Parts: sequence; structure tokens; C-alpha cells
Amino acid sequence: MGPGSENHWRSHSCNAVLPSQPRFCLDSVHRYLTNGQPSVERFPISFKTHFSGNYFHHVVLGIYCNGRYGSLGMSRRSDLMDKPLTYRTLSDLIFEFEDSYKKYLHSVKKVKIGLYVPHEPHSFQPIEWKQLVLNVSKMMRTEVRKELEKFARDMRMKILKPSSAHSPMKERSRGKSLSPRRRQASPPRRPFRRDKS
Repeated sequence: MGPGSENHWRSHSCNAVLPSQPRFCLDSVHRYLTNGQPSVERFPISFKTHFSGNYFHHVVLGIYCNGRYGSLGMSRRSDLMDKPLTYRTLSDLIFEFEDSYKKYLHSVKKVKIGLYVPHEPHSFQPIEWKQLVLNVSKMMRTEVRKELEKFARDMRMKILKPSSAHSPMKERSRGKSLSPRRRQASPPRRPFRRDKS
């Protein structure tokens, strides 16, 4: 049972509500509780922020249903966890989080978004945690929106076309080419010379 599978989450979700467990572990409970709702798509969203010389990581569960985006999560701040299903685009949801972080003087450095979590309760399929990685601190909002909306379209197409579900989606981040890396040409071999002695 892999640590990134849905079955692993399900088996540990009861323990995640104990006070001794990290807050982000409750993300597994949210996935488990929404597992029986096939019309609700779930995907992980993680933020890397900077504040007072330190870096912080925060994970929420992104929600997509009936053409709207929202989120479920846990945080000491009410505007850094649950978001209602009212956001028309994925970028609107991400920008809402970014604006909320600014209220607490946190600057968002990176945003990572994974693929939809399968609904099968006993699935051993590994969870894709960071299919899209954006260095938002080095990007204009127009660039971030463009990348997020392209990714969101790809995600929706996976629902509409199940036959393409097995084709891996490529990770995208600013400054990285989407094309596969070219192999470096091997150095020319020297001609073999026979020893005349």
C-alpha cells in the first residue's frame, strides 16, 4: 500500500483527526468524505510562502463541481482553508488564496497543483501531487492565469475523454520547455588502429 494512494489515505483518515496529527493530514479526511460523490472532482493544491525570513508550506483540497471551483482545508486563518464553490476559473481560486496570504504578509513563491484524485475507495493509483508547478513570484499574473487555465482545460478533457486518462500530463513551470529533452550526441569514436609491431 503506497503512501500516495487513495487506499492509504482511507486507512489512515481516522487517525488524522487526532490532535497530535499535523493539520494538513485532515486533507485525507476531506478526500475520504467526498469519495462517494463522483460529480465532485478533487485535486491537491499546495502553496509555498515566505514570511519573516522563513518558508511555509500549506496544502488544501481543490474542488471542481458544476463548472465552479472551491476548496476544503485546515488553517488558523478562515480565509486560507475553505473556499465556496463560486469561482468560475481555477486562476480565480488561486488568486483569491494569493490575496488572502498578502493580508498576513506572506508572499506566495510557488503553487503546485496535482491531478484529480480517483473516486475508487480501494484504488492503489499513486496521487499526482505536483503535476503543475508555477514559480508565481517570478511571473506576471497574466502568465499565471494562462498556465492555470490551460492546465484546467487539460484536466476537464480527461473527464470528457476517458480513453486519454492513461496518457501522462506534462509538468509545466516557467522557463522549462514542454518538449522532451534531446539526448546529447555521443562523442565520435576514434578509429581503431591495429598494432603493427
